[in-house]
Amino acid sequence: MDTSRFTVAVALAHAAETISQPRTLQETLDAIVHAARTSLPEFGHVSISERHRDGRIETTAGTDQLPWDLDALQYELRQGPCVEALEHEPVVLVEHLRHEQRWPDYVPQAAAAGVRCQMGVRLFSEGRHVGGLNLYSTDHDEVDPDTAATARLLATHVGVVLGHVQQEHHLNQALHHRKVIGQAIGIVMERYRIDPDRAFQFLVRASSTGHVKLRDLAEELVASSTESYRVEA
Repeated sequence: MDTSRFTVAVALAHAAETISQPRTLQETLDAIVHAARTSLPEFGHVSISERHRDGRIETTAGTDQLPWDLDALQYELRQGPCVEALEHEPVVLVEHLRHEQRWPDYVPQAAAAGVRCQMGVRLFSEGRHVGGLNLYSTDHDEVDPDTAATARLLATHVGVVLGHVQQEHHLNQALHHRKVIGQAIGIVMERYRIDPDRAFQFLVRASSTGHVKLRDLAEELVASSTESYRVEA
């Protein structure tokens, strides 16, 4: 059996086992970046980016401070491999980074931070863009083709896992918000002696007038009511 292919298979199997265990969203993100660093030893610094609907990009997990800092720099400049992978090319590998000409504002600062090679890979789940995997090397100017291939395969699995965990996280958030809004409606009903529909409309008007999201208003109302109960008790 081809040794390189065996190594790739082992790396992917280890990463898949590590990141597929039931976890919270943040635990999954942290597991992903550390599994990627273990599976792709040429890249000692790893992070994950998420692009929001309003176009804002943020880092949600990183193995150490370097990727957090360089990710933020790329977002600010709108330059660099991780931004390129999120917005244009799904896979961006830059070897001998100090000689790269495409991002004149980013490259000198990344090179000064010690980066010699960098790779950005877009993450997809069921055809939906869910983020980006950002890989930095401060030890290698070039990447073995097997490592680059492993990164692409790993990103495929990561995208699927992350997509499912994000959906579960958003569902749990929605259920929590629904529960809190229900509690707030109950508080308004009791306080003003009105029915559920009028209580809900009361909250909607207060939310609109105060320019506050309904769920935030509900959480504040429930929290203040709980605190008042504790003081009275």
